[in-house]
Amino acid sequence: MNELVFEVIQEGDGGFCAECLTETIFTQGDTWEELRANVKEAVEVHFYKRKPKPDNIRLHLVRDEVLACA
Repeated sequence: MNELVFEVIQEGDGGFCAECLTETIFTQGDTWEELRANVKEAVEVHFYKRKPKPDNIRLHLVRDEVLACA
């Protein structure tokens, strides 16, 4: 496995949620730095004593913005 991709969304309260697109890994953080650390830790735990770990982790920030037309 070369790379894991996480879809990251920013919550209304300012925190972030990250969900892996190919594995059952989900985590969150109050800041971007905390999220990065939590993603690394979640991946380590998920792959502990299991299949080979990925070489890279990609965080894909998804921004959803609603604009008023009036």
